[in-house]
Amino acid sequence: MKDPTSPVCRTISTLLSRIGDKWTVLVVQTLANGPRRFNELRREIPSVSQRMLTLTLRNLERDGLVSRTVTPTIPPRVDYELTELGHSLQKPICGLATWAMDNVDAIHAAQARFDSEREAEAA
Repeated sequence: MKDPTSPVCRTISTLLSRIGDKWTVLVVQTLANGPRRFNELRREIPSVSQRMLTLTLRNLERDGLVSRTVTPTIPPRVDYELTELGHSLQKPICGLATWAMDNVDAIHAAQARFDSEREAEAA
């Protein structure tokens, strides 16, 4: 096992934190259906604030997962779409989402058992 303080482990941890962020997952899943304008993304992900969507898109663009295309119209049109690298992230994200849906009941049951055991110990 690698030393968790090694540069490789830190790099992987940083990257997983970025791509595992809930807004990143939702944006990548939404863009998998094709390019979207900023306000379309906001409508399709109603729980995200404008600031968080802006930051998420900027980070995804910086990481090479999303491309941003500005069409010089009045007002300017800005479209976001997944790059080839962004599309390659779809399979693992979809697998993770499937695993979560398949196991949500078991996780809730485990949480309830854990909580009830802690309450019993405290009593």
